[in-house]
Amino acid sequence: MHSFSFRANALLTFSLTILALMCAMASLTDNFNSPSPTATVQILNVNRFQKKASGDDEVGISLDISADLQSLFTWNTKQVFVFLAAEYSTPKNSLNQVSLWDGIIPAKEDAKFSIKTKNKYRFIDQGSNLRGRDFNLTLHWHVMPKTGKMFADKLVLPGFRLPESYR
Repeated sequence: MHSFSFRANALLTFSLTILALMCAMASLTDNFNSPSPTATVQILNVNRFQKKASGDDEVGISLDISADLQSLFTWNTKQVFVFLAAEYSTPKNSLNQVSLWDGIIPAKEDAKFSIKTKNKYRFIDQGSNLRGRDFNLTLHWHVMPKTGKMFADKLVLPGFRLPESYR
């Protein structure tokens, strides 16, 4: 006959194998979810637009951010990290990204929101490249699952322009 430790080992191995299989199947079900988030962002005001003593441009803006990210949530979603970035090109760099605002959405109930805020992080360009510059505001999100791999995507909101002169 088999000893107690042999039977306990067999039972534990079988249980962990079933648990791993269930986790793998659970994370695969997220591939069938096709999210369709929506967002709008408006620039309410350019509060400050100045050239710093170092020669860099700095912009302070007031934003109205509305988003419905509820479709990103499934039974397997732990939380969603979301951030808004200004993206523009300069002669020196083909893509510049500056994070303006971010947040963590812990539950589906919090995923539909509308906030009026100032940029949380400084919008600074290394150089004098922002006057009259066209830029996009891009809402990025990272979905953090309970099990499985993280997934990230973004929504580009084009058509923004900075003033021609400093304020």
